[in-house]
Amino acid sequence: MRRLARSTNSTALLVNSFRDSNRTDISSANAANALSSQPAVGTPRLATGEFQQRDFFATMAADGPVSLTNRCGESKSPYIRHHSDNPTAWQLWSPETLALAKQTNRLLFVSIGYSACHWCHVMAAESFDDPRIAQLLNDNFIPVKIDREERPDIDRQYMDFLQATSGGGGWPLNVFVTPDLEPVFGGTYWPGPKSERAQQGGANFEQILLKVIHMWKEQEDKIRASGKQITAQLRQFAQEGTLGGSSEDRLRDGEDELELDSIEEAYQHYKGRFDEKFGGFGAMPKFPTPVHLKALLRFGAHDETVRDVVGDEEIAHARHMAVTTLEHMAKGGIKDQIGHGFARYSVTRDWSLPHFEKMLYDNAQLLPVYLDAYLLTKSELFLDTVHDVATYLTTRPMQSDLGGINASEDADSAPSATNHKKREGAYYVWTLDEFNEVLTEEETKVCAKYWNVKPDGNVERRYDHQGELVGKNTLCVQYELEALAKGLGMAEEEVKRVIQDGRQKLLAYREKNRPPPSLDDKIVTAWNGLAVGGLARASAALFSSAPEQSAAYLQAAVKAVNCVRDNLFDVKTGTLRRVYREGPGETPGFCDDYSYMIAGLIDVYEATFDSQWLEFADRLQQTQIELFWDTAKFGFFSTPADQPDILVRTKDAMDNAEPSTNGVSAQNLFRLGSLLNDEKYEKMGKQTVKAFEIEIGQHPGLLTGLMSSIIASKLGMKGLMVCGEGEAAEAALKRARESVRPNHTVLRVGGGAEGEWLRSRNDLLKDLDGSKQMVQLCEGGVCRLLQLEDAEGLFCTEVQA
Repeated sequence: MRRLARSTNSTALLVNSFRDSNRTDISSANAANALSSQPAVGTPRLATGEFQQRDFFATMAADGPVSLTNRCGESKSPYIRHHSDNPTAWQLWSPETLALAKQTNRLLFVSIGYSACHWCHVMAAESFDDPRIAQLLNDNFIPVKIDREERPDIDRQYMDFLQATSGGGGWPLNVFVTPDLEPVFGGTYWPGPKSERAQQGGANFEQILLKVIHMWKEQEDKIRASGKQITAQLRQFAQEGTLGGSSEDRLRDGEDELELDSIEEAYQHYKGRFDEKFGGFGAMPKFPTPVHLKALLRFGAHDETVRDVVGDEEIAHARHMAVTTLEHMAKGGIKDQIGHGFARYSVTRDWSLPHFEKMLYDNAQLLPVYLDAYLLTKSELFLDTVHDVATYLTTRPMQSDLGGINASEDADSAPSATNHKKREGAYYVWTLDEFNEVLTEEETKVCAKYWNVKPDGNVERRYDHQGELVGKNTLCVQYELEALAKGLGMAEEEVKRVIQDGRQKLLAYREKNRPPPSLDDKIVTAWNGLAVGGLARASAALFSSAPEQSAAYLQAAVKAVNCVRDNLFDVKTGTLRRVYREGPGETPGFCDDYSYMIAGLIDVYEATFDSQWLEFADRLQQTQIELFWDTAKFGFFSTPADQPDILVRTKDAMDNAEPSTNGVSAQNLFRLGSLLNDEKYEKMGKQTVKAFEIEIGQHPGLLTGLMSSIIASKLGMKGLMVCGEGEAAEAALKRARESVRPNHTVLRVGGGAEGEWLRSRNDLLKDLDGSKQMVQLCEGGVCRLLQLEDAEGLFCTEVQA
């Protein structure tokens, strides 16, 4: 995006400021970042008074020295608490800490990570537990530890700085910050002074600390000036959603509207980066990026106008790219072949070696993407994967006793009950000897071949930076059942049975003999919104074919919504909080907390036709507009106007590991506008798209989350209304549930779904007789009645990949 592409001046300024006093280029330490490089994600916020002020000045001697103590135990975050025993005197990000930095005129050393982050654990062991490193930090800085999942807004502003000045990013994110919160230097993982990686060249963390200490003492004014200039440039570059945005008159007249050609251009972006052999896009490491796969799958599910713009051949290839990627992921090591769920990303091109942490936001997004793929292809692999991911989200350890869904599982774990030294992937990898121990001879013969288990392991040493996977195997499906059966001289059904039996034995062995990875049991509002939507859609789509699983998925979705509503929603103010753990957190909800939860609630409504969920969505939508809407340039800011501890107020439209807040918000506004017959919401949806017209024109492939809203802005939404009961009504509902239908909404009146609130909110429903069967499809201000044969043919726009 523009912010990163134009950041070369700030990079040169920063590097030169460190070079001037010493010819050793401190920026060379960033070479180690490649070990943990991954794109930044997220956005969002906090309010004044997150932590109670204390008389911290009492800890300071009269002549100025300050005695710091580790405060991680005061946090509810598992990630921060993990650092409670560090000799590093971590402080919490709070008004008190920020005031202390000003009072002592110290740089803040801000270290940001999350519980499941492998390299965060490595750096903690190598550096933050080291007495010498701790002394340097405690005596010269205000060290601050932040959980990025609680404070994605702080993470976002310093990740933007790091990406702009170094071209890369990842976690742990470590930034040196002036007392005015302006960043001056940063990186991701830096080797500890005694680590093997420190011997491989480049600066280690101790050398970096010594360099920064020297620079601050000798050239404080220059460093402060550099920080101010960098911050000014970050503000200048953070222009997403502020360069477009039309006047009211232009929007009303329909001038300069975005053209649908941007959809074809987005397709071309992914076509140029597609890996035909293994699926996925770009170089390794490879990330799932569900939001992009969703768009590619759905291009052909739009109407003829869109298909004419993009082209049938291009639409078929777009679907081919998505389907190929999803197939390789489902068969790869990134998928837990023994248990359930997907890991965060793959280190290798072929999806065989993951970083083993499992994140709620990944699995919550992959669920509806695999559902779309199944509905479009009827692939058994995709259906199995839908059930697999849904099971992961609705069972322990992810589903909490409170009803919400937990945040993540760690990458690291102890290999056994007697070996307590944690290793990456220890819970998930296998040796051939273990297969021989657990399985019968026949099962080992079949399963080892099926999953590519080798005597010396299948992990290449060049990818095993810590040597923890020597002799180990990640499980990756290597054969189709038919080919495997033929090669082994067995019946296909027999091979299938042996693999199923082997999987169950390996799972039982794993659960009995291996300590599970640590669980981050925070309930994050935004991520629960993503999961709620996926589970609700899966429940609706499988209502007829798998009623028992459908009921379980819907029950879990409703539990998660109730958990958020009961514990993280303030009925009086209509506001959300970000996180629940051992009680509601103090951090108010960010824009993504609202947008993702609203989207999930709309999906729950369309799965149940219980208007209470639509009412809750409408209430949250009004709050989101009040707190985050840009009245001048349109679109939604990630943080509220009154937030005191961020440097730049940004808008989020580019899709990363999580969908862009404005992409989801625009679609919510169009969906609510259609369901509630609310022209204000529809207009704001168009305005949100309009706010990013320049970014969409320049980089359509990076804003695929807005593609459906571009189409809705141009062509409008289509609303299916089903009244009463009868064959036509049931046929229409079945088709709606089991189809991929972008920019369609479904409204149910009567048939046990009628609600007084919905009648009062939608003027069109006030005098409608819900006892009489009627099916109508409304688009472009015109509604047409559908008979049984019409209802059975709804949403038939699919094409073959």
